[in-house]
Amino acid sequence: MPPETGLTAIARVIQLAVAPVFLLTGIGALLSVLTSRLARIIDRARALEIALEAAAEAKRRDIETELRGLSRRARLINQAISLVTTSALLVCAVIAALFFGVFFSLDVSTPVGLVFIASMLALIVGLLAFLREVHVAIRTLRIGPPPRKM
Repeated sequence: MPPETGLTAIARVIQLAVAPVFLLTGIGALLSVLTSRLARIIDRARALEIALEAAAEAKRRDIETELRGLSRRARLINQAISLVTTSALLVCAVIAALFFGVFFSLDVSTPVGLVFIASMLALIVGLLAFLREVHVAIRTLRIGPPPRKM
């Protein structure tokens, strides 16, 4: 087997970096979904805050309850965005470490493995926060006319 040249080593690292790059694409799509949900939560909260000023006392309690729910959802989405972004940054660090390893002839297998595991853990916890936000949103969902008061 012929010795590996610098160009061959770089080509091999590029091949290794392709999978994490596709992972970054998926994470980017997930971040787009999360930021869209956060924007909708913010828009709804702003509309409710305006409505709160002109609402009668009985309606104020309902609006305040909904605002508390939106605040909880916003915190969960913010947590999910932070964790998923951290995951993406760690994947970028994996890719950079692969190239540093080739350029400086270092064995980066352990750091790369540990950073990739950390990235997956951040992604898992971020997805769990997103799932929790979806559950909170569904629990507060009202479809149909409001219940009649007797």
